[in-house]
Amino acid sequence: MDRLASMTVFVKAVELGSISAAAQELNLSSQLAGKHLRALEHSLGIKLLNRTTRRQHLTDSGQLFYERAKNILAELEAAESLMAETRSVPRGRLRISAPITFGSHALAPAIPQYLKRYPEVSIDLSLTNRTVDLVEEGLDVVFRTGELRDSTLLVRALAPLRLVLCAAPEYLKSAAELSKPEHLQEHECLVFTHTSLRTQWSFDGPSGRVSVPISGRFSGDSGEALRAAAVAGMGVLLQPLELVSNELDTGRLVRLLPEYEAQSRQLHLLYAPDRRMTPKLRSFLEFALERFGSRHGKRSRAEP
Repeated sequence: MDRLASMTVFVKAVELGSISAAAQELNLSSQLAGKHLRALEHSLGIKLLNRTTRRQHLTDSGQLFYERAKNILAELEAAESLMAETRSVPRGRLRISAPITFGSHALAPAIPQYLKRYPEVSIDLSLTNRTVDLVEEGLDVVFRTGELRDSTLLVRALAPLRLVLCAAPEYLKSAAELSKPEHLQEHECLVFTHTSLRTQWSFDGPSGRVSVPISGRFSGDSGEALRAAAVAGMGVLLQPLELVSNELDTGRLVRLLPEYEAQSRQLHLLYAPDRRMTPKLRSFLEFALERFGSRHGKRSRAEP
């Protein structure tokens, strides 16, 4: 029988004065409580209690064992309480992956707030535009943009990334007319090669959605590089607002076609369904949903 369970029955029997009282306290039958006590005496090779129909008393060996057993059970309870506290307090290292632009301009500025809130957590942030394998690379959380195919990963939908069409005043001085999306076919477009934005840009306007094929002499998989090219007057840029907000505020870039809203990029938070929901993981999921979440963010499945 379980040695600790038998010790618990013994200690309770001593403290409460009878095996039946111990059984009632521990929600056991009197027969099972008696079995525990006999098994404990058998395993120790000593008599712990002298029992009659009316009373019981400890043997000398039983008195010594009771003091030790009581301390052992108290230490076990303290250890379990400590572990329960450990499970309830977020602590440890979180490994997170995110796209470069979102990670640099939205996630990284928010992380200090999270770390201040949870001082026993540390974060290892990896920024890349490639599709990472959460399980193979040992990641806890992955942010991903764009459409996702079904898989075994759990997903939280976040607020979409708002895209802004803009260009430098210097470029616009000598550029062709640009009063509607279709005119983009006559312009140098700075092409982001990592997503479907490399071939066409879509807008929602007064007459509905318009998708326009685009091309340009400068392309790359870095939003920062394309932003620098736009500021230098090399063409028209379509990138998240977080990336270009400072340039728009200072006038180095000018927003174009304000009556047309560029189709936003979906943003998701992914984690493994079999990954134990530790306090650090739960706390970060809650923080991310609080900071970047959409009102209708639902749990679903996505491509690994």
